[in-house]
Parts: sequence; structure tokens; C-alpha cells
Amino acid sequence: MNILFLCTGNSCRSIIAEATFNHLAPAHMRAMSAGSQPTGEVHPRSLALLRSKNISTEGYYSKSWNALPFTPDIVITVCGNAAGETCPAYLGAVMRAHWGVADPAKATGSEAQIQASFEQAYRLLRARIEAFLALDEKRLNGREALQASLHAIGQIE
Repeated sequence: MNILFLCTGNSCRSIIAEATFNHLAPAHMRAMSAGSQPTGEVHPRSLALLRSKNISTEGYYSKSWNALPFTPDIVITVCGNAAGETCPAYLGAVMRAHWGVADPAKATGSEAQIQASFEQAYRLLRARIEAFLALDEKRLNGREALQASLHAIGQIE
């Protein structure tokens, strides 16, 4: 099963989700990330956060959805709707879900407040990824059940 975490810039949330998923997932599941308008670089705080969680950052980079190495089975958008962001719509015939997360790259305030925004994004994405990975085979193999589960997981706060 191949998962695509998608956002606009592919510099923070989708990279954090990709690296975290690949760190936690069994070998038969793989994640990738992309952006509809990639920034071309991964936010340095995203990389530092992943390293602080003992998650490899090797090989992760900001890329376009036009350069995917394989077609995903599931596309999960991670743009934060509350921030007025418009999530890109992946054009392939795949299952889709939305797991909105506020963009930590746009956080303002003290160093501690900005870092807390990155930690919050990671915590939320990790909780959702863990919930996905805990689904039983019946849910993973049933289209309607999987779609319902993906939606419910996107509501985890």
C-alpha cells in the first residue's frame, strides 16, 4: 500500500508525515509526499524535529506531485482548512482523505511558541498515522470501511 501525503509547499507537514509514516510502518506500506507548488526545500525546523524524534531525514526533499515515483493508493491532504488554505486536489483515481494540520511554518511568536507549533503538528500527524497503522486487515481491504476510517482518523485531535 502506497500513501501520498499532499500539501501545497511540501516543506513541513507532508514531509513530517512521510518520514514519520515510513519510520513506523511495516515494510509492505510506504509513504511519499509532494506539493502542488513545492517550495523546493524542506523547512529546517521540520528536519530538526524529525531528528529529535530519532526519525531519519535522509532522502527527504520538497518535490512536485508531477514527479512521483509510483501511483499512490491513498492520497491524504494535510493542509489546515482553518488557516484558509486551499488543499490541492490530486487528479488520479485514488482514495482520498483530509487530515488538516495547521502550518507550523507560518507560526509566529517566541522561539518556544514556534517550536511548540512544530511539535503540535508532529504530535497530531503521528497520532493519526498510528491510528491508521492500527487498522485491521478487514478495514484496510474494504473500500467503504477504509474510507470511513480515514475520515474518522482525520478528526483525531
